[in-house]
Amino acid sequence: MKLFRCQACGQSLFFENDTCLGCGSRVAFLPDLLAVAAVEQVADDASLWQLRPRRGRKPGPRRYRPCQNAEIHGICNFAVPAHDPNPLCVACRLTRVLPDLSQQGNKESWHAIEVAKRRLFYTLAQLALIEVNPPPGHSERLVFEFLQDQPGQAVLTGHADGLITINIAEADDAERARRRVQLHEPYRTLLGHFRHESGHYYWDVLIRDGGRVEAFTELFGDASVDYSESLKKHYESGGCPAGWQDHHVSAYATCHPWEDWAETWAHYLHMVDLLETAAAYNTRVSVEPGVDDEGEDVIDPFEARGVDFDDLVQQWVPLTLLVNSLNRSLGQGDAYPFALSEGALRKLRFIHDVINEVRLTGRLQRQDAAAAAA
Repeated sequence: MKLFRCQACGQSLFFENDTCLGCGSRVAFLPDLLAVAAVEQVADDASLWQLRPRRGRKPGPRRYRPCQNAEIHGICNFAVPAHDPNPLCVACRLTRVLPDLSQQGNKESWHAIEVAKRRLFYTLAQLALIEVNPPPGHSERLVFEFLQDQPGQAVLTGHADGLITINIAEADDAERARRRVQLHEPYRTLLGHFRHESGHYYWDVLIRDGGRVEAFTELFGDASVDYSESLKKHYESGGCPAGWQDHHVSAYATCHPWEDWAETWAHYLHMVDLLETAAAYNTRVSVEPGVDDEGEDVIDPFEARGVDFDDLVQQWVPLTLLVNSLNRSLGQGDAYPFALSEGALRKLRFIHDVINEVRLTGRLQRQDAAAAAA
Protein backbone atom coordinates (compact mmCIF):
# COMPACT_ATOMS: atom_id res chain seq x y z
CA MET A 1 0.00 0.00 0.00
CA LYS A 2 1.20 3.48 -0.87
CA LEU A 3 2.14 5.91 1.88
CA PHE A 4 0.11 9.12 1.62
CA ARG A 5 0.74 12.59 3.05
CA CYS A 6 -1.57 15.24 4.43
CA GLN A 7 -1.47 18.12 1.96
CA ALA A 8 -2.23 20.55 4.81
CA CYS A 9 0.67 19.71 7.15
CA GLY A 10 2.80 16.98 5.52
CA GLN A 11 2.03 14.29 8.11
CA SER A 12 2.11 10.69 6.85
CA LEU A 13 -1.34 9.24 6.22
CA PHE A 14 -2.20 5.57 6.08
CA PHE A 15 -4.92 3.90 4.05
CA GLU A 16 -7.27 3.36 7.01
CA ASN A 17 -6.84 6.83 8.57
CA ASP A 18 -9.86 9.08 9.07
CA THR A 19 -7.99 11.79 11.00
CA CYS A 20 -4.60 13.39 10.45
CA LEU A 21 -2.51 13.00 13.61
CA GLY A 22 -0.47 16.04 12.65
CA CYS A 23 -3.06 18.77 12.19
CA GLY A 24 -6.30 17.05 13.22
CA SER A 25 -7.89 17.37 9.77
CA ARG A 26 -10.63 15.01 8.71
CA VAL A 27 -9.12 12.47 6.32
CA ALA A 28 -10.80 10.40 3.61
CA PHE A 29 -9.85 8.02 0.84
CA LEU A 30 -10.92 9.50 -2.51
CA PRO A 31 -11.55 6.57 -4.88
CA ASP A 32 -11.58 8.70 -8.03
CA LEU A 33 -8.04 9.86 -7.18
CA LEU A 34 -6.91 6.65 -5.46
CA ALA A 35 -5.53 8.83 -2.69
CA VAL A 36 -5.94 9.54 1.01
CA ALA A 37 -6.23 13.28 1.64
CA ALA A 38 -7.32 15.85 4.20
CA VAL A 39 -10.82 17.24 3.64
CA GLU A 40 -12.91 20.05 5.13
CA GLN A 41 -16.51 21.19 4.96
CA VAL A 42 -17.53 23.39 2.05
CA ALA A 43 -18.25 26.88 3.32
CA ASP A 44 -21.72 27.18 1.80
CA ASP A 45 -22.78 23.52 2.18
CA ALA A 46 -21.82 21.70 5.39
CA SER A 47 -22.97 18.36 3.92
CA LEU A 48 -20.12 18.39 1.39
CA TRP A 49 -16.34 18.11 1.65
CA GLN A 50 -13.61 19.70 -0.37
CA LEU A 51 -9.87 19.01 -0.33
CA ARG A 52 -8.09 21.09 2.26
CA PRO A 53 -5.89 23.44 0.25
CA ARG A 54 -2.16 23.66 0.68
CA ARG A 55 -0.94 26.76 2.44
CA GLY A 56 -1.58 29.86 0.34
CA ARG A 57 -3.79 28.09 -2.21
CA LYS A 58 -7.52 28.09 -2.87
CA PRO A 59 -9.67 24.94 -2.60
CA GLY A 60 -10.05 22.90 -5.78
CA PRO A 61 -13.38 22.22 -7.51
CA ARG A 62 -13.84 18.60 -6.38
CA ARG A 63 -16.64 17.93 -3.89
CA TYR A 64 -17.39 14.81 -1.83
CA ARG A 65 -19.71 13.37 0.82
CA PRO A 66 -18.92 10.87 3.58
CA CYS A 67 -20.01 7.30 2.97
CA GLN A 68 -23.23 6.43 4.79
CA ASN A 69 -21.44 3.62 6.63
CA ALA A 70 -19.13 6.24 8.13
CA GLU A 71 -21.99 8.38 9.36
CA ILE A 72 -24.10 5.54 10.76
CA HIS A 73 -21.55 2.93 11.86
CA GLY A 74 -18.19 4.71 11.88
CA ILE A 75 -16.88 1.92 9.66
CA CYS A 76 -15.75 3.48 6.36
CA ASN A 77 -13.27 6.24 5.44
CA PHE A 78 -14.06 6.27 1.70
CA ALA A 79 -15.65 9.41 0.24
CA VAL A 80 -18.46 9.60 -2.32
CA PRO A 81 -18.14 12.16 -5.16
CA ALA A 82 -20.83 14.82 -4.77
CA HIS A 83 -22.37 14.03 -8.17
CA ASP A 84 -22.88 10.36 -7.23
CA PRO A 85 -26.43 9.79 -5.89
CA ASN A 86 -25.50 6.54 -4.10
CA PRO A 87 -25.33 7.01 -0.31
CA LEU A 88 -22.63 4.35 -0.06
CA CYS A 89 -19.09 4.62 -1.38
CA VAL A 90 -17.94 2.62 -4.38
CA ALA A 91 -16.53 -0.11 -2.10
CA CYS A 92 -19.32 -0.40 0.47
CA ARG A 93 -22.04 -0.67 -2.16
CA LEU A 94 -20.46 -3.94 -3.31
CA THR A 95 -21.46 -5.58 -0.01
CA ARG A 96 -24.89 -7.10 -0.47
CA VAL A 97 -25.49 -8.84 2.88
CA LEU A 98 -24.18 -8.03 6.35
CA PRO A 99 -24.19 -10.16 9.49
CA ASP A 100 -26.63 -9.33 12.27
CA LEU A 101 -25.01 -6.20 13.73
CA SER A 102 -27.12 -6.45 16.90
CA GLN A 103 -25.14 -9.53 17.95
CA GLN A 104 -22.11 -8.87 20.13
CA GLY A 105 -18.85 -8.75 18.22
CA ASN A 106 -20.39 -8.75 14.75
CA LYS A 107 -19.83 -5.05 14.12
CA GLU A 108 -16.13 -5.43 14.99
CA SER A 109 -15.88 -8.47 12.70
CA TRP A 110 -17.59 -6.57 9.89
CA HIS A 111 -15.14 -3.70 10.33
CA ALA A 112 -12.13 -6.04 10.07
CA ILE A 113 -13.61 -7.66 6.96
CA GLU A 114 -14.34 -4.31 5.34
CA VAL A 115 -10.75 -3.17 5.90
CA ALA A 116 -9.50 -6.23 4.02
CA LYS A 117 -12.10 -5.76 1.29
CA ARG A 118 -11.13 -2.13 0.76
CA ARG A 119 -7.48 -3.10 0.44
CA LEU A 120 -8.49 -5.58 -2.24
CA PHE A 121 -10.52 -2.83 -3.92
CA TYR A 122 -7.50 -0.51 -3.96
CA THR A 123 -5.26 -3.11 -5.63
CA LEU A 124 -7.90 -4.03 -8.21
CA ALA A 125 -8.41 -0.33 -8.94
CA GLN A 126 -4.66 0.23 -9.39
CA LEU A 127 -4.67 -2.66 -11.87
CA ALA A 128 -7.68 -1.14 -13.74
CA LEU A 129 -9.79 -4.20 -12.93
CA ILE A 130 -12.66 -2.40 -11.18
CA GLU A 131 -14.42 0.94 -11.61
CA VAL A 132 -13.39 3.70 -9.21
CA ASN A 133 -15.89 6.25 -10.52
CA PRO A 134 -18.76 4.21 -12.00
CA PRO A 135 -20.92 5.91 -14.63
CA PRO A 136 -24.67 6.24 -13.96
CA GLY A 137 -26.43 2.89 -14.15
CA HIS A 138 -23.22 0.88 -13.85
CA SER A 139 -23.59 -2.33 -11.84
CA GLU A 140 -20.41 -4.13 -10.78
CA ARG A 141 -20.63 -7.90 -11.19
CA LEU A 142 -18.35 -8.45 -8.22
CA VAL A 143 -20.41 -8.42 -4.97
CA PHE A 144 -19.95 -9.67 -1.42
CA GLU A 145 -21.95 -11.33 1.36
CA PHE A 146 -20.60 -11.49 4.90
CA LEU A 147 -22.40 -14.25 6.77
CA GLN A 148 -22.15 -16.16 10.04
CA ASP A 149 -22.74 -19.80 10.84
CA GLN A 150 -26.24 -20.78 11.90
CA PRO A 151 -27.27 -23.90 13.85
CA GLY A 152 -26.92 -26.79 11.44
CA GLN A 153 -25.85 -24.48 8.60
CA ALA A 154 -22.17 -23.66 8.22
CA VAL A 155 -21.09 -20.82 5.95
CA LEU A 156 -18.37 -21.68 3.46
CA THR A 157 -16.08 -18.91 2.26
CA GLY A 158 -16.11 -19.06 -1.53
CA HIS A 159 -17.13 -17.64 -4.91
CA ALA A 160 -20.04 -18.27 -7.26
CA ASP A 161 -20.69 -16.26 -10.43
CA GLY A 162 -19.38 -12.95 -9.11
CA LEU A 163 -20.61 -13.40 -5.53
CA ILE A 164 -17.90 -13.74 -2.89
CA THR A 165 -19.09 -15.09 0.45
CA ILE A 166 -16.96 -14.60 3.56
CA ASN A 167 -17.66 -16.34 6.86
CA ILE A 168 -17.27 -13.63 9.52
CA ALA A 169 -15.63 -16.21 11.79
CA GLU A 170 -12.52 -15.59 9.66
CA ALA A 171 -12.27 -12.15 11.31
CA ASP A 172 -11.49 -13.88 14.63
CA ASP A 173 -7.72 -14.36 14.84
CA ALA A 174 -7.93 -17.43 17.07
CA GLU A 175 -10.52 -19.15 14.88
CA ARG A 176 -8.60 -18.36 11.71
CA ALA A 177 -5.42 -19.77 13.25
CA ARG A 178 -7.28 -22.94 14.28
CA ARG A 179 -8.54 -23.44 10.73
CA ARG A 180 -5.08 -22.76 9.31
CA VAL A 181 -3.60 -25.56 11.44
CA GLN A 182 -6.53 -27.90 10.82
CA LEU A 183 -6.23 -27.49 7.04
CA HIS A 184 -2.40 -27.63 7.05
CA GLU A 185 -2.10 -24.16 5.53
CA PRO A 186 1.10 -22.14 6.01
CA TYR A 187 -0.71 -18.84 5.38
CA ARG A 188 -4.30 -17.77 6.10
CA THR A 189 -5.41 -14.12 6.38
CA LEU A 190 -8.57 -12.14 5.72
CA LEU A 191 -6.89 -10.24 2.91
CA GLY A 192 -5.59 -13.51 1.51
CA HIS A 193 -9.16 -14.85 1.37
CA PHE A 194 -10.34 -11.82 -0.58
CA ARG A 195 -7.45 -12.04 -3.02
CA HIS A 196 -7.96 -15.76 -3.58
CA GLU A 197 -11.73 -15.57 -4.06
CA SER A 198 -11.41 -12.56 -6.35
CA GLY A 199 -9.18 -14.77 -8.48
CA HIS A 200 -12.11 -17.08 -9.19
CA TYR A 201 -14.18 -14.10 -10.33
CA TYR A 202 -11.44 -12.78 -12.60
CA TRP A 203 -10.95 -16.24 -14.08
CA ASP A 204 -14.52 -15.91 -15.34
CA VAL A 205 -13.91 -12.38 -16.60
CA LEU A 206 -10.39 -12.59 -18.03
CA ILE A 207 -10.07 -16.24 -19.03
CA ARG A 208 -13.50 -17.71 -19.75
CA ASP A 209 -15.09 -14.52 -21.09
CA GLY A 210 -11.81 -13.07 -22.34
CA GLY A 211 -11.07 -15.77 -24.91
CA ARG A 212 -7.97 -17.07 -23.11
CA VAL A 213 -9.08 -20.60 -22.16
CA GLU A 214 -6.68 -22.32 -24.57
CA ALA A 215 -3.67 -20.39 -23.29
CA PHE A 216 -4.78 -21.02 -19.71
CA THR A 217 -5.17 -24.77 -20.29
CA GLU A 218 -1.65 -25.08 -21.70
CA LEU A 219 -0.21 -23.73 -18.46
CA PHE A 220 -2.67 -24.59 -15.67
CA GLY A 221 -4.44 -27.67 -17.04
CA ASP A 222 -7.96 -28.57 -18.12
CA ALA A 223 -10.50 -26.65 -16.01
CA SER A 224 -13.35 -28.87 -17.28
CA VAL A 225 -12.19 -31.66 -14.93
CA ASP A 226 -14.90 -32.27 -12.31
CA TYR A 227 -14.31 -29.62 -9.64
CA SER A 228 -16.21 -31.21 -6.76
CA GLU A 229 -14.58 -34.57 -7.31
CA SER A 230 -11.13 -32.94 -7.47
CA LEU A 231 -11.66 -31.20 -4.13
CA LYS A 232 -12.95 -34.42 -2.59
CA LYS A 233 -9.86 -36.34 -3.71
CA HIS A 234 -7.59 -33.58 -2.44
CA TYR A 235 -9.03 -33.60 1.08
CA GLU A 236 -9.43 -37.39 1.26
CA SER A 237 -5.85 -38.07 0.19
CA GLY A 238 -4.47 -35.75 2.87
CA GLY A 239 -1.47 -35.00 0.73
CA CYS A 240 -0.22 -33.62 -2.54
CA PRO A 241 1.45 -35.11 -5.60
CA ALA A 242 5.19 -35.62 -5.29
CA GLY A 243 7.11 -32.63 -6.61
CA TRP A 244 4.11 -30.30 -6.50
CA GLN A 245 6.41 -27.40 -5.54
CA ASP A 246 7.92 -27.51 -9.04
CA HIS A 247 4.72 -26.26 -10.66
CA HIS A 248 2.45 -24.70 -8.00
CA VAL A 249 2.57 -21.78 -5.57
CA SER A 250 0.88 -23.81 -2.80
CA ALA A 251 -0.27 -27.30 -1.94
CA TYR A 252 -3.92 -26.30 -2.31
CA ALA A 253 -3.22 -25.14 -5.87
CA THR A 254 -2.72 -28.77 -6.89
CA CYS A 255 -6.34 -29.83 -6.40
CA HIS A 256 -7.81 -28.23 -9.58
CA PRO A 257 -6.76 -25.73 -12.29
CA TRP A 258 -9.28 -23.21 -10.95
CA GLU A 259 -7.66 -23.32 -7.52
CA ASP A 260 -4.23 -23.18 -9.10
CA TRP A 261 -5.25 -19.96 -10.87
CA ALA A 262 -6.85 -18.47 -7.73
CA GLU A 263 -3.82 -19.25 -5.56
CA THR A 264 -1.46 -17.86 -8.20
CA TRP A 265 -3.68 -14.78 -8.63
CA ALA A 266 -3.58 -14.15 -4.88
CA HIS A 267 0.21 -14.43 -4.95
CA TYR A 268 0.43 -11.90 -7.75
CA LEU A 269 -1.65 -9.44 -5.71
CA HIS A 270 0.62 -10.12 -2.71
CA MET A 271 3.58 -9.34 -4.92
CA VAL A 272 2.46 -6.02 -6.38
CA ASP A 273 1.05 -4.77 -3.06
CA LEU A 274 4.22 -5.54 -1.10
CA LEU A 275 6.42 -4.00 -3.80
CA GLU A 276 4.32 -0.82 -3.76
CA THR A 277 4.63 -0.65 0.04
CA ALA A 278 8.39 -1.14 -0.09
CA ALA A 279 8.73 1.53 -2.80
CA ALA A 280 6.68 3.97 -0.69
CA TYR A 281 9.28 3.63 2.07
CA ASN A 282 12.17 4.18 -0.37
CA THR A 283 13.42 0.64 0.20
CA ARG A 284 16.55 -0.50 -1.59
CA VAL A 285 17.38 -4.16 -2.15
CA SER A 286 20.43 -6.00 -3.34
CA VAL A 287 19.33 -8.30 -6.14
CA GLU A 288 22.44 -10.42 -5.59
CA PRO A 289 22.45 -11.52 -1.93
CA GLY A 290 25.91 -11.49 -0.40
CA VAL A 291 27.25 -8.91 -2.84
CA ASP A 292 28.37 -5.68 -1.19
CA ASP A 293 26.69 -3.01 -3.29
CA GLU A 294 24.34 -0.07 -2.84
CA GLY A 295 21.38 -2.02 -4.13
CA GLU A 296 18.58 -0.56 -6.20
CA ASP A 297 15.30 1.20 -5.49
CA VAL A 298 12.29 -1.09 -5.28
CA ILE A 299 9.97 -0.65 -8.26
CA ASP A 300 6.44 0.58 -7.66
CA PRO A 301 4.56 -1.77 -10.04
CA PHE A 302 1.60 0.61 -10.23
CA GLU A 303 3.65 3.64 -11.21
CA ALA A 304 6.16 2.02 -13.57
CA ARG A 305 4.82 1.77 -17.12
CA GLY A 306 5.40 -1.51 -18.90
CA VAL A 307 7.43 -2.95 -16.02
CA ASP A 308 8.98 -6.28 -16.92
CA PHE A 309 7.91 -9.27 -14.85
CA ASP A 310 11.52 -10.44 -14.46
CA ASP A 311 12.38 -7.11 -12.82
CA LEU A 312 9.56 -7.57 -10.30
CA VAL A 313 10.69 -11.10 -9.44
CA GLN A 314 14.31 -10.01 -9.15
CA GLN A 315 13.28 -7.61 -6.39
CA TRP A 316 10.56 -9.80 -4.91
CA VAL A 317 12.94 -12.53 -3.74
CA PRO A 318 15.28 -10.36 -1.61
CA LEU A 319 12.30 -8.32 -0.40
CA THR A 320 10.52 -11.41 0.98
CA LEU A 321 13.77 -12.50 2.62
CA LEU A 322 13.92 -9.08 4.29
CA VAL A 323 10.30 -9.26 5.46
CA ASN A 324 10.74 -12.76 6.86
CA SER A 325 13.95 -11.77 8.62
CA LEU A 326 12.25 -8.75 10.21
CA ASN A 327 9.41 -10.99 11.40
CA ARG A 328 11.85 -13.47 12.93
CA SER A 329 13.58 -10.59 14.71
CA LEU A 330 10.27 -9.93 16.46
CA GLY A 331 9.82 -13.58 17.39
CA GLN A 332 7.19 -14.20 14.71
CA GLY A 333 6.99 -16.81 11.98
CA ASP A 334 7.71 -16.02 8.35
CA ALA A 335 5.25 -13.50 6.90
CA TYR A 336 5.72 -15.07 3.48
CA PRO A 337 6.23 -18.85 3.96
CA PHE A 338 6.58 -19.72 0.27
CA ALA A 339 9.32 -20.44 -2.25
CA LEU A 340 8.42 -19.88 -5.90
CA SER A 341 9.66 -22.41 -8.45
CA GLU A 342 10.20 -21.78 -12.15
CA GLY A 343 6.90 -23.52 -12.88
CA ALA A 344 5.03 -21.26 -10.47
CA LEU A 345 6.77 -18.18 -11.87
CA ARG A 346 5.60 -19.05 -15.40
CA LYS A 347 2.03 -18.98 -14.14
CA LEU A 348 2.59 -15.70 -12.32
CA ARG A 349 4.04 -14.25 -15.52
CA PHE A 350 0.90 -15.33 -17.39
CA ILE A 351 -1.28 -13.45 -14.90
CA HIS A 352 1.02 -10.42 -15.13
CA ASP A 353 0.70 -10.37 -18.91
CA VAL A 354 -3.09 -10.83 -18.89
CA ILE A 355 -3.56 -8.01 -16.38
CA ASN A 356 -1.27 -5.70 -18.32
CA GLU A 357 -3.37 -6.20 -21.45
CA VAL A 358 -6.41 -4.97 -19.54
CA ARG A 359 -4.54 -2.40 -17.49
CA LEU A 360 -3.28 -0.42 -20.48
CA THR A 361 -6.80 0.11 -21.77
CA GLY A 362 -8.13 0.88 -18.30
CA ARG A 363 -5.37 3.38 -17.59
CA LEU A 364 -6.07 5.21 -20.84
CA GLN A 365 -9.76 5.35 -19.95
CA ARG A 366 -8.95 6.83 -16.53
CA GLN A 367 -6.67 9.40 -18.11
CA ASP A 368 -9.42 10.40 -20.55
CA ALA A 369 -11.90 10.75 -17.68
CA ALA A 370 -9.46 12.79 -15.59
CA ALA A 371 -8.73 15.10 -18.54
CA ALA A 372 -12.45 15.63 -19.11
CA ALA A 373 -13.00 16.47 -15.45
CA ALA A 374 -10.07 18.92 -15.26
